[in-house]
Amino acid sequence: MSKPEKPRTAKDTHYAKLRRAHRDEKAGGPRPFRPRQPVKPGDPPSDGLVRLYGLHTVRAAIDNPRRKIARMLATRNALERMDIADPTSLPFPVEIVEPRDIDRITGSDAVHQGALVEAQPLEPKALAELADTPLVVVLDQVTDPHNVGAVIRSAVAFGAGALIVTARHSPQESGVLAKAASGALEHLDLIEVRNLAEALNELHEAGFRTIGLDSEGPSTFEDTLSGDRIALVLGAEGKGLRQKTRETVTALARLDMPGPIHSLNVSNAAAVSLYAAGRHLRR
Repeated sequence: MSKPEKPRTAKDTHYAKLRRAHRDEKAGGPRPFRPRQPVKPGDPPSDGLVRLYGLHTVRAAIDNPRRKIARMLATRNALERMDIADPTSLPFPVEIVEPRDIDRITGSDAVHQGALVEAQPLEPKALAELADTPLVVVLDQVTDPHNVGAVIRSAVAFGAGALIVTARHSPQESGVLAKAASGALEHLDLIEVRNLAEALNELHEAGFRTIGLDSEGPSTFEDTLSGDRIALVLGAEGKGLRQKTRETVTALARLDMPGPIHSLNVSNAAAVSLYAAGRHLRR
């Protein structure tokens, strides 16, 4: 008479899965996803890395020689969409995963599109390292990473060479910021300054005309455009430019809006002013 079969426990099931995964690896199958340590969705890595996600963001990070990537998680579909035929050719480990595996890291609200990298954050530059560019954007304590990312995207699209931010009261590089920038973070010099008023004066010495965007500015934006180097200065939504910044810029200007609403989200105001400034500089 045979002994009755013992019921399978959760521990039995766990070890059975590990044995199957080991057989798959020996047979040359994909490397299974194994989190290095338990994480709460949305938590940053504990080793100083940043998590960047989204197809455009990850592809741009891979193509940026300044970006040091530690590892990548991607679905087969995402690899195909990023035109990565052979993940083993990349100079960092790549794990083939399911979308839910990335959800467990980013949280289900993050639109990761099946691609995520963990990488060293880009090192901000000093103002003295500003490249020879005729157009820059300056943010006066804009703290929302969605807004900063969107400003970076517009800045790159309209040919700005750098984004200048304050060391304090500015968001750190993150997946949210990089996703909003949609890959543009890899194409722009990020310059960090301690004292914004002093930085504006340095820009003046370098030949820049600094124009502060203010919904109550005394002049229309178009009327303040002159010279061959322009720095657009934008403040946080609500409080706008700080008083010291208002006193330091070359000119305060408003975007002329004939509709019933006379203010824009900071990222939208940046896009409009970048377009107009770019047209002026090309002329």
